[in-house]
Amino acid sequence: MMQQVLGRRQFSVGLGAAALAGFPAVHAQGEGRIVLGQSAALTGAAGQLGVQFQAGAKLAFDQANAHGGIGRRSIEIRALDDGYEPDRCAENTRKLIADDVFALFGYIGTPTSLAALPLFTQARVPFFAPFTGAPGLRKPFNRLIFHVRASYDDETELMVRQLTHLGLTRIGVFHQNDSYGQAGLDGVTKALAARKLAPVATGTVERNSDNVAAAVQKLVAARPEAIVQVSTYASCAAFVRAARKAGYGGTFYNVSFVGTQALADALGADGAGVVVSQVVPSPYQSSRQITREFHDAIKKGGAGVQANYSSMEGYLAARVFIEGLRNAHAQSGGKLTRDALVAGLESVNGQVGGFQVAFSGADHEGSRFVEMSMLTGDGRVRT
Repeated sequence: MMQQVLGRRQFSVGLGAAALAGFPAVHAQGEGRIVLGQSAALTGAAGQLGVQFQAGAKLAFDQANAHGGIGRRSIEIRALDDGYEPDRCAENTRKLIADDVFALFGYIGTPTSLAALPLFTQARVPFFAPFTGAPGLRKPFNRLIFHVRASYDDETELMVRQLTHLGLTRIGVFHQNDSYGQAGLDGVTKALAARKLAPVATGTVERNSDNVAAAVQKLVAARPEAIVQVSTYASCAAFVRAARKAGYGGTFYNVSFVGTQALADALGADGAGVVVSQVVPSPYQSSRQITREFHDAIKKGGAGVQANYSSMEGYLAARVFIEGLRNAHAQSGGKLTRDALVAGLESVNGQVGGFQVAFSGADHEGSRFVEMSMLTGDGRVRT
């Protein structure tokens, strides 16, 4: 097994060769820092998702660093903006791998994460806590990928269960015209089919666009009792406003990736009654331990960090990753390698800030937590 010291270019070549040969690539992080790579939407129509997720994650990593890091090594995120575009994400991923980052962390979105999938798989770089619930990153099982959030199938099943329990069976789907939107549509269709139902109509919007006129016309004409939205906050807000202007009086349901606070901010008073499924506990209610710890961290060192669902997910993901790093450090006698990290993460099985997370050697879906929330119309979110 290759353990000699390699330069950056030599390392990249050697790593690819090791992966293609079927051998695990051994890479120990340098003594001073543990550098994680992130490609995320930091600007554009989905920019608030990346900005807020990263702010929450950095809060947790800074907190750990202030207490000595991992074996006196600090944790750092090296983030590159991809604007929620797959091609840019793929190029960012190549750069991060070439720069020898220890692991990839907190990628934002389905189409971008899928663009990175073959790259980090070939290079054998762990890929932790993507901000997506798409099945394409969960099946077939990939030992390099770890999920902290529930899947879109989990979210849409709860939506359909709740809607049908209320007697609403005419359900439409407004979705992004890409792999993310398709994953959400498939989840709704599967949940409806289990109840011998099907979507009454569907409408699409292009990624990073808010041109929803055609989708509104098609869906409103079908007279659904509820519309499930599978897109980002800008297009979902545009759809809600346009549908209501067209006379639609039904209910809107959104999957968590929409960006709850960003959606509430975009809709203002028009957000009243809009439902969003959530895959992390509410950042606004102090009844849960992880929320209290999140707010305490903000008070102590998070000046400028907004407490919302996206930043909470980043904070929780980082907390879980830190647990995995600590396990890896202890199990490897202080020699942090990527293989040690994977084994350390697979040892995380219990509560992190009171939130249940369980990984194993055969299952990297750490949580099935889903609950529903509703926008109040005055910028707040209640569960």
